[in-house]
Amino acid sequence: MYAAWFKVTPDSRTVAPVLLAPFKGRYWCGNFCPRGSFYDNVIAKISPKKPIPMLFRSKSFRILMVFFVIGVFTVQMYYAWGKFSAIGAVFVRIILITTVGGIVLGVMYHQRTWCSFCPMGTLASWFSIRKKPMPLQVEKSCIDCKLCTTACPLQLSPYTAKETIEGFTNSDCLKCSRCVDKCPKKALSF
Repeated sequence: MYAAWFKVTPDSRTVAPVLLAPFKGRYWCGNFCPRGSFYDNVIAKISPKKPIPMLFRSKSFRILMVFFVIGVFTVQMYYAWGKFSAIGAVFVRIILITTVGGIVLGVMYHQRTWCSFCPMGTLASWFSIRKKPMPLQVEKSCIDCKLCTTACPLQLSPYTAKETIEGFTNSDCLKCSRCVDKCPKKALSF
């Protein structure tokens, strides 16, 4: 009986971004997400690296995607409930469709375009808003070269927080440290 229950519980990759968010923000997305890693290591090689469209960053679009994807998932789970292979098919379908969508967007715009409105990433950013975990400190030695923005998978601009007390606290920061590594003056640190 326990084994049957265990098979239908959400897999840790589904809830981990949200559970980690209050402590480390979107750290999961930048360091553990298998899809994000695929986009960075495979799709980045063929991506034109165009700016991510502002529509995909807008609050209303992100809310729409959270409710749409979770709604579709919930309806499918309702009809599949009690049939283990059907439940598994729901997970496979949702992951496959969203990954293919992310690949298409990555080939059209930037490899991490999907991540700018991913429902789990959006929820993680919402759960990290209050506490502003792991701010990125930008020292006064920053020369505004904008290499941090070029290195950022979500095209954020850490240099804009130069010499601020709270540092760069954008809730969509993936905490991947690519900007830290790219900074020629070593002015960035978590």
